[in-house]
Amino acid sequence: MPALPAIVKPLILMNLLLLVPLVLVYLERKVIARMQDRIGPNRVGPLGMLQTVADALKLFFKEDFQPKTPYKMVYWLAPALAVVPLFVAAAAIPFGTLWHMGSFEIKPYIADLNVGVLFIFAITSIEVYGVTLAGWSGASKYSLLGGLRTSAQMISYEIALGLSVVGVIILSGSLRMLDIVAAQEHLWYVVLQPIGFVVYSIAAIAETNRLPFDLPEAETELVAGFNTEYSSMKFGLFPMGEYVNMFLVSCLATVFFLGGWHPLFGLTMIPGVLWFMLKVSFFIFMYYWLRATLPRYRYDQLIRFGWLVLFPLALFNVLWTAVMVNIPWS
Repeated sequence: MPALPAIVKPLILMNLLLLVPLVLVYLERKVIARMQDRIGPNRVGPLGMLQTVADALKLFFKEDFQPKTPYKMVYWLAPALAVVPLFVAAAAIPFGTLWHMGSFEIKPYIADLNVGVLFIFAITSIEVYGVTLAGWSGASKYSLLGGLRTSAQMISYEIALGLSVVGVIILSGSLRMLDIVAAQEHLWYVVLQPIGFVVYSIAAIAETNRLPFDLPEAETELVAGFNTEYSSMKFGLFPMGEYVNMFLVSCLATVFFLGGWHPLFGLTMIPGVLWFMLKVSFFIFMYYWLRATLPRYRYDQLIRFGWLVLFPLALFNVLWTAVMVNIPWS
């Protein structure tokens, strides 16, 4: 049975990821408005659904200024570094199992890598350079402080984020994404790795600079943080990267802890891709809920929590999992 041409799936994935920020921003506004007894977007388009499209068009036509910075090349490169690595990493995420459309055989993923976990963590770690370099190259003390905060925050939470999935790798015995999902056919790893799931969830929120961990762009302290000196679509690429990163870490949470495309309660009549997206939606909803609920941490609280709470918990989870797997139970 023939497969789709190699260029088709990357184009589909790229266009879907470009739509992700528009959809997530709209849903965030509506969900938080509902939680706060407000209406949310309701003027532009039916139910306000075209409001984010209008916002994107506004960014295209806004004045594109550039500060007098001696680092012009880095200044222009930083927004691309905040977005492009996320698109590359998404190519290794499996969204479902093999299925057929007419005479074509469709695999809902682009790359099936034996070291898929390492590939994704390596590529997504580049994204922080975009934010850090944006703050450094803007020739502004506010953007520089935002960039420095990003570096410290990344160091504090990246280690815990990586350690949180080591238990999953130990249990599945593989770094391949498909093998990790297949190992959860009967029991999801969120049951076997509750500490890992909690650590991953908190560290992922910190890694994506979302409330209550949005210190790199704390507008009450740093004007706008690392992106203070950006405008037009150069500015727009940073929130685009933030929302694509939200979607990406939600997909990884689904693969690592929520059974991937495996159904809940044996409801196999629902397609696996739909199950996958439902679980991703649940994780994204957690982002919205936390933003509507919690205040921003102080910076010293942020760093202390990463090193003195999350890191020891993640390390304990790895050691405990290794001990339990190697105990001869029979």
